[in-house]
Amino acid sequence: MEYTTGTPSWRLVLRRAWRGLRPHRPSLRMGGWSAGVPLIALAAGLLFTTSATIADGTALRDDRRPQLTQLIADKRVRLDAREQVAAKLRAEVDQDTARLAEVDAPVGAARRTTEGLRAPAGFTALQGPGLTVTLDDSSRRSNDFVAANAPDNDDLVVHQGDVQAVVNAMWAGGAEAMSIMDVRVISTSAVRCVGNTLLLHGQVFSPPFTITAIGEPTGMRRALESAEGVQQFRDAVADFGLGYTETVERNVTVRAYDGSSDLRSARVAG
Repeated sequence: MEYTTGTPSWRLVLRRAWRGLRPHRPSLRMGGWSAGVPLIALAAGLLFTTSATIADGTALRDDRRPQLTQLIADKRVRLDAREQVAAKLRAEVDQDTARLAEVDAPVGAARRTTEGLRAPAGFTALQGPGLTVTLDDSSRRSNDFVAANAPDNDDLVVHQGDVQAVVNAMWAGGAEAMSIMDVRVISTSAVRCVGNTLLLHGQVFSPPFTITAIGEPTGMRRALESAEGVQQFRDAVADFGLGYTETVERNVTVRAYDGSSDLRSARVAG
């Protein structure tokens, strides 16, 4: 464009130069994305600040399993120590009761009555022939099987129902006394499984699970063969490699129950 010396042309040039030099005012209308950017940046900054505060110089994704394992081990040590204290106190109570029974006729009569019930209640050790059954998890893993017939991980471990099936069958077969993992089973015992561990009277056990019963071995083996739950476990032994063994004991000892005998409620059987 060629400018002339006329006044209107110079005014136009100056006006355009001024427009180019002065700062542009931002548009009053912003798009949706432009308006959201500050909010996203604010949220991200808040998230980063919170993470840094919580982490306190440590990695948030550290594996905490070793810490949990140590916590469980510490709890077991405390439980064992308290069990020892409780056993000592129970022994002292028994000694004081025995001394009192010698000079107090009603206490002596009650003690003689309870002495006759200690053996069937499981508070005395019992020795004789019997049977031991051992249940164990499979050494195989689900990826060891053909994909089409691969079992679930639950199919490869011993469950609460498996242990209960063996215990009930042995009682039905004439067991006179029983222990699980060398812990005496009494009328208030409850078998619980947490994952693939066994919980009995506050103690935690890992497989293999050993169940020993005193009684006539032949009768207990027949009861195990006819128990549906035991047969299902034996089928899983053949299919998935679970462990199941029966051992006839010529002379085995089942320890007396030495835990707490306190009852929250009870009633006389009809």
